[in-house]
Amino acid sequence: MPLDRVEIRKIGKRYGTERALVGVSLELRAGSMCALLGHNGAGKTTLLGIVSTLVRQNDGKVTYRDGQAEATGEAVRREIGMLAHSSLCYGELSAVENLQLFAGLYGVDDSETAINAVLDRVGLEPKARTRAARTYSRGMAQRLALARAVLTKPSLLLLDEPFTGLDRGGALALGEQLGELKASGAIVVVVTHDLEAIAGRADHVAVLRRGGLVFEERGETYSYEQLKDIYHRHAN
Repeated sequence: MPLDRVEIRKIGKRYGTERALVGVSLELRAGSMCALLGHNGAGKTTLLGIVSTLVRQNDGKVTYRDGQAEATGEAVRREIGMLAHSSLCYGELSAVENLQLFAGLYGVDDSETAINAVLDRVGLEPKARTRAARTYSRGMAQRLALARAVLTKPSLLLLDEPFTGLDRGGALALGEQLGELKASGAIVVVVTHDLEAIAGRADHVAVLRRGGLVFEERGETYSYEQLKDIYHRHAN
């Protein structure tokens, strides 16, 4: 059940007495890239965790829809790809072995072809694919993590600082790949401080500050200068 929108309504999250999110409401749409901006501690990672179903909110609701139908449970989780701060990959396994395990869990058809294609797409060199992932550089590990996130062709892709560890060329190439996923109809949400990498591709901007949504806007796409201006005006 491919998702065509996600409705986030009045989400609140507390850790003890600390309020991480306060009444956040957003709508995410198919074929769109949302730049979720804010300083460290603003609540961005917590919100991604809730939308990914990995974190339970205290207040509010997230609704996943395919047209008028509401998706729940396993049907939702199969449609979500997540790139978190942790790679969620096993260090003792190679890139190919990690993806074979993941493909088996999700029932990916023709997994060998799919794995080779996705590793080509993220730019992980063939000679590195059979080495243990624990030997990878930060950039290589990030490419493997992205390959795992997109292997199942999710309709909702959530990325938390995906450009960390990549050189400038790698970051811009990844930004281009995310733009292609958006163009294919996916819902793409990117938490990042690397505004240049998503410039010209993000068409939805949301800014969190101290756990609250302080700015939201949709446009055709946003330039680097526009994104930088929005960040400085609303995140501080």
